[in-house]
Amino acid sequence: MLPISVGMSFLIIVVVALTTFGTRVVPFLLFPKGKTIPPIVRYLGRVLTPAVIGMLVIYCLKSVSLMKNPHGLPELIACAMVVILHVWKRNNFLSIGVGTVLYMFLVQVVF
Repeated sequence: MLPISVGMSFLIIVVVALTTFGTRVVPFLLFPKGKTIPPIVRYLGRVLTPAVIGMLVIYCLKSVSLMKNPHGLPELIACAMVVILHVWKRNNFLSIGVGTVLYMFLVQVVF
């Protein structure tokens, strides 16, 4: 594979920066201060985050085999830790971070 030239690298950075900036600006242009947000947008803002998190959990656990050793124990323990920490501390970063580190520890060291 050929290396990317400096000009192409710069172009990629500019396109990514403009795209990121655009995704941040568009909501403010569509819904300026004082304008009512449509009910469908409020509804989507309320339900999409839990729906996406649920899909990610299902995607991560879809290949867990309960019939083969370790019978899904690392996943179960890590998921339980995430739930317990989240209910206790209500901090997404803490619960997901600790759950990920615990899972990696269990898979690499314990099981």
